[in-house]
Amino acid sequence: MSNNKKREAAMTVPIRRDLRFTLPAERACDWHALGPYVTHFFNALSLMFPAGERYFIDSVRHYRDRIEDPALKRQVLGFIGQEAMHTREHVQYNAALEAAGLPAARLDQRIQKLLDYGRRTLPPSIRLAQTVALEHYTAMLAGLLLDDDARIASSVPIYAQLWLWHALEETEHKSVSFDVWNAAVKPGLKRYFMRTLTMLQVTVLFWTIAFSFHVRLLVADRHRGGHVRGLWLLLRFLFGRRGVFPNIALEWLRFFKPSFHPWDHDNRAHLIRIDAIVAEIEASGGALRNGRE
Repeated sequence: MSNNKKREAAMTVPIRRDLRFTLPAERACDWHALGPYVTHFFNALSLMFPAGERYFIDSVRHYRDRIEDPALKRQVLGFIGQEAMHTREHVQYNAALEAAGLPAARLDQRIQKLLDYGRRTLPPSIRLAQTVALEHYTAMLAGLLLDDDARIASSVPIYAQLWLWHALEETEHKSVSFDVWNAAVKPGLKRYFMRTLTMLQVTVLFWTIAFSFHVRLLVADRHRGGHVRGLWLLLRFLFGRRGVFPNIALEWLRFFKPSFHPWDHDNRAHLIRIDAIVAEIEASGGALRNGRE
């Protein structure tokens, strides 16, 4: 990607869309077309979002007053607005999981305590570096859904729409925390090593939590049966030719380039789909409140 295109992409201003989703609790355990095992992989990610996105907001907001670039200030405002909406909707999503008999509230409290400990003990620069690393994860996972709709096709529509909306907005703001990091932290080897070592730590922690939550959800939902087929479909979804891990590996490695920027991978073409997704949500009983701000 040329430097001019990268600068153009980095000027993308996130738009706060006040969308509300009514998720049927009776489908919370099997909304994905590939069945409960893949459903609970997504559900485990949802359990990480409310506490995680509040952490992102706090980490970026800490540096807001130090930003001099007016364009980046607008992007930060949009980032905070989008993450606030994601938090609210995943709180409701997780309430549907709890209503379905899953230990959602208990798992949410566990990650909230972990992140509260981080707030108390880690310096702001490390919390921002964690946010940069985790935002790269959300951008990679969002890209998977947007690059190939088959990964979520034929699923219960309102659940699929929520994930596509979230993926599109994660793409729209994927460089904001990184640009705040570059603006707020002094350049040099220390900044590079803080960013990359934090990514290694975050990778271990992120997948440890995600898979431990996934196992807890599967155990709670074990009465459904079909475990051999479900496990096979999950392994293919995660590790197959089109699976999660083979398809994020290169993008993960690119994070370690000294010159890395999130818009090195320019997938802005997906953003033209946002209006269509919003229209689908409204048509299926969701709501867009207060327009766009």
